[in-house]
Amino acid sequence: MFARKITATAVLGAAVATAGIASAGELSFANFMPSNHPYVASTFQPFADEVAQLTDGKVTVKLYSGGELGAGPVQQYNRVVDGVADLAVSLPGYTASQFPLTLLSELPGVLKEKTGTEDIYRNLALFGRDYRRVHLVALWSNAENVLFTRDKAVHSPADLKGMKIRVPSRATGLLVEAWGGSPVSMPVTQIYNAMQTGVIDGAMIDGTGVNAFKLNEVSKYITTGMKTTISPFFIIMNRDAYDGLTPAEREAIDKAGHQAALNGLASQLKVAEAGFVSFAATPGKEVIRLTPDQAAAFDKLSAPVTEEVVRKAGGDAQKIVDALKAGQ
Repeated sequence: MFARKITATAVLGAAVATAGIASAGELSFANFMPSNHPYVASTFQPFADEVAQLTDGKVTVKLYSGGELGAGPVQQYNRVVDGVADLAVSLPGYTASQFPLTLLSELPGVLKEKTGTEDIYRNLALFGRDYRRVHLVALWSNAENVLFTRDKAVHSPADLKGMKIRVPSRATGLLVEAWGGSPVSMPVTQIYNAMQTGVIDGAMIDGTGVNAFKLNEVSKYITTGMKTTISPFFIIMNRDAYDGLTPAEREAIDKAGHQAALNGLASQLKVAEAGFVSFAATPGKEVIRLTPDQAAAFDKLSAPVTEEVVRKAGGDAQKIVDALKAGQ
């Protein structure tokens, strides 16, 4: 069996025990999303299938969806570092201090929605320092974050004044703050209840939130058209588990991971657009697509956020941003 350091808490004991009796050559993949999430069929299971195919079945991947190896996205990184799972998917924004370089890619205007993953892969080596404790298997950009609001239409930054808006990362929080809103950090799994009960007035999330997280049930409006953040996703692997593979098996993991990144973006864009269409077709709902002049009011406030984050990051931050923009 691949080397792992089981440090799970008692709460995770049963789940880890289940993963721990896997056959030799089987890697556990922790997924906090439900088993019916579009990523499972479009990205994670194809990744598992390709690993098995490329290794002639010597290495297999077993998915543990719905938080079987621990609920929520925030601790996914630690679960891989500690060996609770061999592989895991999450967003760098949930543990921002671990991924300062990667999160430069999410800043407004740095990546384009449809080509972001290609630009990331052309410059993948620039993010290496963020993944020194794990092995980076896949990294992809996302459909852009848009603004879901519970019961107030937003056409201008002035409309956001006093509104509590869920954000997926620090950079998105700075953006919402610049627009005049009050950012509230919380995992995606908590948005529905928080909006339903009025704890928050809205949420920044991509269009997949319409159906994947049923935000169509708790939102009346979606505002899109301004430059916004594009939250990256990753699949990471326990470094001991990766190093325990043969060179050919490691190559198979990386090749399947690259394809998973491409699949992830394609799936995200498809599901996000379908979400907008279904939302707009629902009585009482509206997708607000800002005019160029309306968007410019938001973008004028966004530009200093990108400049300030890059300045404070120092080091290679400007080099990374320039390299990512060069592909546009």
